[in-house]
Amino acid sequence: MEKVTIATVAQRAGVSRQTVSNVINTPDVVREETRERVREAITELGYRVNQAARQMRTGRSRLIAVRIEPARDGINGSVLDRFLHGLTDAAGLAGYRVMLYTAADDNDEIATYDELLSAYDLDAFVLTSTHHGDPRTSWLAARSVPFVTFGRPWGAPDTHSWVDIDNAAGTADATRHLLAAGHQRIGFLGWPAGSGVGDARREGWHRAFGPWGVSAATTDGVESGAVAARSLLTNDEPPSALVCASDSLALGALQAARELGCDCAVVGFDDTAVAQAIGLTSVSQPLAEAAARCMGLLAELLDGRAPSVPTTVLLPPSLVLRQTA
Repeated sequence: MEKVTIATVAQRAGVSRQTVSNVINTPDVVREETRERVREAITELGYRVNQAARQMRTGRSRLIAVRIEPARDGINGSVLDRFLHGLTDAAGLAGYRVMLYTAADDNDEIATYDELLSAYDLDAFVLTSTHHGDPRTSWLAARSVPFVTFGRPWGAPDTHSWVDIDNAAGTADATRHLLAAGHQRIGFLGWPAGSGVGDARREGWHRAFGPWGVSAATTDGVESGAVAARSLLTNDEPPSALVCASDSLALGALQAARELGCDCAVVGFDDTAVAQAIGLTSVSQPLAEAAARCMGLLAELLDGRAPSVPTTVLLPPSLVLRQTA
C-alpha cells in the first residue's frame, strides 16, 4: 500500500502542501471551508502525523537534511555538489547522516520541511542559496527547528549562525591581479542587481577598480555571457580584461573574445572542473572548509554548546592563476 503523505492529502483536497501543514499546525490561519476540505481528505486517506518527528528536539536521530540544487548549465551548479560532498564527509565524522531533498522554490521548500518533519525524526537542516527576503529561516526559527546556513542572511540581522565565502574579496583580488599585470580597462560581467552574492562580487571589482567601470548584467549561462561580453568588447573603449561573476559567464566571455578576435584577459569565479580543464583563471571557494564549519556550528547548536549570540564565519577565497589572465 502506498504511503500517505502531506502531498497525497494536498492533491486530494486540491490545495497546496503548505495549506495542509497549516491545517495541522496552525488551523486558525486557514479559512473554515478549506480546513474542512483538508480534514475530510485526511480522514478519507487515513493520514497520520508522526508525533515523534514533530517533537524532534526531545530525541536525537543524528539525521540532518539539505536541499540538492538543480543541474542548471552543469557548470556552476557543481559548486553546491562539492559543498554537499564536504558536508556529507563532515557529518559522517561527527556521527551524523545527511538526507537530500529537492524543491522548486522557497514555498515548495518550506512545504517540504513540514513534510520531512512529519515523516522523519530529523535533528536539523543546513540551508544553502540564501537571498534577500529569504522566508525559510524565519519559518524554521518560528518552529524552533535547529539550522545553520551556507550563505549569510542578506540585508537582515544575524539572527542565526552562518558560514559564507567573502565574494567581494575574491573579485577584488582578481581585479588587483589584472591591474598588476598592466590592464587599465577592466570590465565586470555579472548578474542583475538584487542577488546578494552577485552584488557582493560586483562590489569587490568596483572597490579595487573605481575610475573606469564598464559592466554588464545578464542571467547566468555561457550563451548569455557571450552576448553580454560582446556588447562590452564592441564598445568605443573596450575592456582589455573582464572579471566575471561565474565560470559560465567567463566561458561566454572567452567565446565572444575569440569570435571578435579580441585579446582580452578573463577571470571566472568558482573554479569549476570546466575552468580547470580549459585553463581558465578563476576564484576558488574553500567549499570543504565551509561544509566542515557548517557541521561544526550545527553540532554545537544540537549539543547545547552554541553561544548566545549567533556565530558568523566569513571564509576567504583564493585566486587560481591559469592561461586566461
